[in-house]
Amino acid sequence: MTISVGDRIPDVKLVKAGESGPEAVQSADYFAGKKVALFSVPGAFTPTCSARHLPGYVDKAGDLKSKGIDEIACTAVNDAFVMSAWNKAAGSEDVTMLADGNGEFADALGLTMDGSGFGLGKRGQRFSMIVNDGVVEELNVEAPGDFSVSSAEYMLEQL
Repeated sequence: MTISVGDRIPDVKLVKAGESGPEAVQSADYFAGKKVALFSVPGAFTPTCSARHLPGYVDKAGDLKSKGIDEIACTAVNDAFVMSAWNKAAGSEDVTMLADGNGEFADALGLTMDGSGFGLGKRGQRFSMIVNDGVVEELNVEAPGDFSVSSAEYMLEQL
């Protein structure tokens, strides 16, 4: 079943790409007590993700934070080393990278896709959500191949 507005984020292990290396974090702990702008990409370093999705959140980080967002997080079915390298190459300190290496978070959200046709295997769908103290307040899931409702600009209109 797909997560919905009003649902609590499922509690699964993610790996935060930290300055000193990978750090395991439980999603319930990570989202507790703060308002998080979360976006998910099918894969780090992939075309739309690198050219538009991540840069939008980097560019709009100050605007999002001025509207009450405490933290901006990006998740993908990639390992923490890839997520860290992607953040160093194209991200910023304003975006926390949360690796979902085994796809358990995407599975628990009910937001997986099959990228086997492109050699990607099972991945998380492209989406964004506003999570307030662990509860989904807004959920924006893209249709396959689209990029509009999960953008930072769209999220700003929701705040």
